[in-house]
Amino acid sequence: MTSKQLWQWEGITSQGARENGFCWAQSRANAMLVLQSEGISLLTLRPRSIRKRYWHIEYVIQFARQLATLLQAGVTLADGLTLIAQQHPVPQWRALLTHLTQQILHGQPLSQALQQWPAVFSPLFCALIETGELTGKLEECCLHLAAQQEEQWILKKKVVKALRYPGFVVAVAIIVTLGMLGFVLPEFAAIYQTLNTPLPALTRGVIALSEWLESGWRYGIATGIAVIVIGRFLRRNAHYHQLSQRLLLRMPLAGELIRGQRLSQIYTVLTLTQQAGIPLLNGLGCASKTLPAQYWHQALDRLRERVAEGEPLWRAMEQETVFSPWCVPLIRTGESTGALDVMLQRLAAIHTGRTRERADNLAASLEPIIMVVMGVIIGTLVVAMYLPIFHLGDAMSAG
Repeated sequence: MTSKQLWQWEGITSQGARENGFCWAQSRANAMLVLQSEGISLLTLRPRSIRKRYWHIEYVIQFARQLATLLQAGVTLADGLTLIAQQHPVPQWRALLTHLTQQILHGQPLSQALQQWPAVFSPLFCALIETGELTGKLEECCLHLAAQQEEQWILKKKVVKALRYPGFVVAVAIIVTLGMLGFVLPEFAAIYQTLNTPLPALTRGVIALSEWLESGWRYGIATGIAVIVIGRFLRRNAHYHQLSQRLLLRMPLAGELIRGQRLSQIYTVLTLTQQAGIPLLNGLGCASKTLPAQYWHQALDRLRERVAEGEPLWRAMEQETVFSPWCVPLIRTGESTGALDVMLQRLAAIHTGRTRERADNLAASLEPIIMVVMGVIIGTLVVAMYLPIFHLGDAMSAG
């Protein structure tokens, strides 16, 4: 997909009508050949920018639901893609769906056509579409995909929202504190110097911190830039990545939230693949590819290797710390009774419910702590600024 470019064209059809549209092609020459083969005499052809936000999962869910509805109504796959393309409001999606229709009309399966667009369709999406083609239940696979993708998207938004709120409040507190230290306190310090009176220890300490920030802000900016650069460099280091992910999972509140979201996604993908008849090894591969962190990729890859060597899934999961210990007995029961898909579905529902509950409770748990910390910091600064005035008034009353 990265080699394809979006082109906007305007031309005259073989019937003499003037039309315009969009198409995907690797080069201008390739776009001209494609349009000429469709009987279009080009008038203009210019490249258009690709907006990645239109490849969001929300559009993929909408596409899966629309395609499933049309297939259930008896519409053929090519006609269904054409109808969706004609009604889609986004030009690059219209061009994509038209491109997929042309490939299907030339005899290529939909799953293979989707694999050429990895930035839009995940490996799980392509695998289940291929299963639907082989079993003749493409519409059911599309509905399962849409439900799974939507559920995981909602859960991810809830987790991100729960983690974003405390970060935003802390950032505001830091900005307010730096503003008071950098702009307000220097004015008070200048006034107190003219009074030539001894200052309380708290005030002297805060003024010293303000002077240090005022004189060393350049070093602070340089240090921040250095930390960002070093952090980006360390992200490529496998050992640092392993360490950071372990520390992240051990955090008191956010760790369990992230673990629950990841396990919910893994069990949901395995449930879909098992219900669709995809072998367990292939399902583990699909689940690994849908996870964003390399740490989880490696855990599932080790799990897959042990299963490929003949170990039961539950025994392989016992050796990985990322999985909750109480999940192993359920997996063992599912394998021994032949109801692995049922147990996986139950585990996915449990982790999804718990993660949603933790996400709802996270903001409520952190809000009083953050407010107390903000109150202590800002209150200390305010007391440090006005405490000399109270001392001055006491001294004048005594005099």
